[in-house]
Amino acid sequence: MTVAPFHLAIPVWNLELCRTFYRDVLGCDEGRHSDHWVDFNFFGHQLVIHFKPKEDETDLHVNKVDGKQVPVPHFGVILPWHDFETFSEQLKHQNIDFIIEPYIRFEGQIGEQATMFFYDPSGNALEFKAFKDTSQIFAK
Repeated sequence: MTVAPFHLAIPVWNLELCRTFYRDVLGCDEGRHSDHWVDFNFFGHQLVIHFKPKEDETDLHVNKVDGKQVPVPHFGVILPWHDFETFSEQLKHQNIDFIIEPYIRFEGQIGEQATMFFYDPSGNALEFKAFKDTSQIFAK
């Protein structure tokens, strides 16, 4: 199966702060932009941040997975194992406030994976993960 890049547009209440986060913290190359949106190369995929005024705080939804409180919704990418290790160390050095610190989930089981969660400056939850065996990404 050939994997095509996805396109995802997300709301942000502070365009400049999020622009800096995705460009300088996560290392995403910036593409086209206007006063209300910015395109990024998000690990080979097209991510667009769109300005949306901040709304009143709402309760965040979480689901328990592997004993952790996983925020829903969230998005992210699956990285190669070594890239995940390098990227997670870079984020630690940048003092990212992790929701779920990098760790190994389902260790020794089908679908063993490294994962980590954190929020962008507008409260969008991101998950980055890597599978020990990429043939198990969709394994049951």
